[in-house]
Amino acid sequence: QAQPVESGGGSVQAGGSLRLSCAASGSTDSINYMGWFRQAPGNERQPVATITSDGSTNYADSVKGRFAISTISRVDAKNTVYLQMNTLKPEDTAVYTCAYQDRSGAFYWGQGTQVTVSS
Repeated sequence: QAQPVESGGGSVQAGGSLRLSCAASGSTDSINYMGWFRQAPGNERQPVATITSDGSTNYADSVKGRFAISTISRVDAKNTVYLQMNTLKPEDTAVYTCAYQDRSGAFYWGQGTQVTVSS
């Protein structure tokens, strides 16, 4: 298994939208779940949205109704998941990191992508 690779971060004004992408090598049936976590300056890393291989999702209360995680799909032979972020708020500003857990229980973390929301 390999480190997932994120893309799609950037700067946006409050109320705007961004879509993050995460791609991970390996077979689809090797994935237990994929998800997004974020860490703002001075804070601990926290889960934002996760999805299991059978499609079950979990969201942080602070993003429910605004963020949506896609199902895990195969894009260019990689396991890919997207995080659609709408109605962004300044408090969503953080480094967003993709991670996945494989069937052995091991976690693999991406390097993270910065999301900055200005008021």
